[in-house]
Amino acid sequence: MEYWLRELEGKQAHDPLMIEKMRGSERCVWVPGAVIVGAGPSGLATAAHLKEKGVPSLILERSNCIASLWQLKTYDRLHLHLPKQFCELPLMGFPSDFPKYPTKQQFVDYLESYARRFDIRPRFGETVRRAEFDHTLGFWRVRSSGKKELVTEFVCRWLIVATGENAEAVVPNIEGMGEFAGTIKHTSFYKSGEEFRGKRVLVVGCGNSGMEVCLDLCNHNATPSLVVRDTVHILPREMLGKSTFGLSMWLLKWFPIRFVDRFLLIVSWLMLGDTARFGLDRPRLGPLQLKNLSGKTPVLDVGTLAKIKSGHIKVRPGIKRLKRYTVEFVDGRTENFDAIILATGYKSNVPYWLKEEDMFSKEDGFPTKPFPNGWKGENGLYAVGFTKRGLMGTSLDARRIAEDIERCWKAEAKHSTAFSLSLNVPQSNS
Repeated sequence: MEYWLRELEGKQAHDPLMIEKMRGSERCVWVPGAVIVGAGPSGLATAAHLKEKGVPSLILERSNCIASLWQLKTYDRLHLHLPKQFCELPLMGFPSDFPKYPTKQQFVDYLESYARRFDIRPRFGETVRRAEFDHTLGFWRVRSSGKKELVTEFVCRWLIVATGENAEAVVPNIEGMGEFAGTIKHTSFYKSGEEFRGKRVLVVGCGNSGMEVCLDLCNHNATPSLVVRDTVHILPREMLGKSTFGLSMWLLKWFPIRFVDRFLLIVSWLMLGDTARFGLDRPRLGPLQLKNLSGKTPVLDVGTLAKIKSGHIKVRPGIKRLKRYTVEFVDGRTENFDAIILATGYKSNVPYWLKEEDMFSKEDGFPTKPFPNGWKGENGLYAVGFTKRGLMGTSLDARRIAEDIERCWKAEAKHSTAFSLSLNVPQSNS
């Protein structure tokens, strides 16, 4: 390590792979700035902010593309659930000709243009297995396995965790899953209802994805049923001529959250009716309060509720067990299905690879400090994309992280300059 640090003198600091050494069958790479784990929107936003401030960074991404969740694990009919102005990354807006709710492909195109604009070039095919701070050296050691299982250790001053809230699919353990003869797949493998045309499909999970998958199945002449195990807030995507989310944000500037929640529920009741009549009971807490406390997002209806009201989508309780083609529900009813789609969400995978004690919870892999204080840890560790507030929270944390690292970067550059001058070491032009 000391040898690498001596070699840094006179090098150009904008090169993220400044020194790369082989050590037996392993490779060691010194990164002069920050290592960012994850090339989703959060990682891209942070890299762009750092680039603007002149701080080098390197993104490690286990997949072969940016925004792999969007590109590889989402269904074809997906659109942004919020208007585009609430989903922009910092420093670059959406093209003006994009619709209010961009399609999946339009959002991916935007992210790829964003990466080109800021010359962000992730190192793809790098799965981080372990990251820990070396107190002796004062640097982070990030071990990753790449192509042909080549192990690389990246050594850096700052580590930014950008793997996000949706890193790994959550697959529940349902009794009898091994006996079920039909198809069982998580929504991360669901693309279109075309493959289920004419089939009876049970969708497990009543969040935005589960609701929209049911609608997609209906549109492809499948017969879907929806498992609703818990209470859920369903709101119209737009009310009073404005997006429900945008209207909520505007109202919160003037009124307390309880008032805004009451307003949203009254308007929703007038527009959608009493959802409890169809097996969709609402939680006691209002939608915004519930979101703040638990991170549970209300469903923004795009047409699914009308299909439930018309009987095209049946609402069912929780599953007790599965048999060959039969599902037994907790109320004792049994029905036959050809396939089961698990719209059971995702989880963080941080506890599996990040070895630190305080910043992230070992239970759910989220920062232990609630928003807006969960972005910074100790020893140059940061988190982005864990706010449970979508891309608006991401943009705020990305800016904070870049500003904090920039301060350290400039302070350490001054210290290095003063130390080099004291030794009469020539300075580079970086």
